[in-house]
Amino acid sequence: MILQTTKSIGDFGERYAARYLMLHGYHIKKRNWRSGKYELDIVAETLRGIVFVEVKTRTYSADTDLSTAPPPSLAVHADKQHFTRTAAQRYLYEHQTNKTPRMDVIEIWLQKTPEGKRPKVLKINHMKAAY
Repeated sequence: MILQTTKSIGDFGERYAARYLMLHGYHIKKRNWRSGKYELDIVAETLRGIVFVEVKTRTYSADTDLSTAPPPSLAVHADKQHFTRTAAQRYLYEHQTNKTPRMDVIEIWLQKTPEGKRPKVLKINHMKAAY
């Protein structure tokens, strides 16, 4: 699996995050749901809630100290939050539910690997009700 582009890294992270959520009891409703220019990475459900998940994946060299490295969630700034909230509102308009909505962020830290090697997940952080 070659992860050379930002898109391929992001796609890998979203697949990994979806598997992580399923292993933790979430039901994945949609991945990469779109409405016009708006997109949601993952729409998932729990027994009581509907969860809109923004996934941020970053690669780091093997010698990076993750405790001091900038976290992937820094990319979920105010404009991005507004964008995903609007997307979530559109989703809820099209898919009526009584479940309580929540905005989560999943951060994934990947180790840079030689071309053609499977990426190594160094760390995953699920931030529930992040915004």
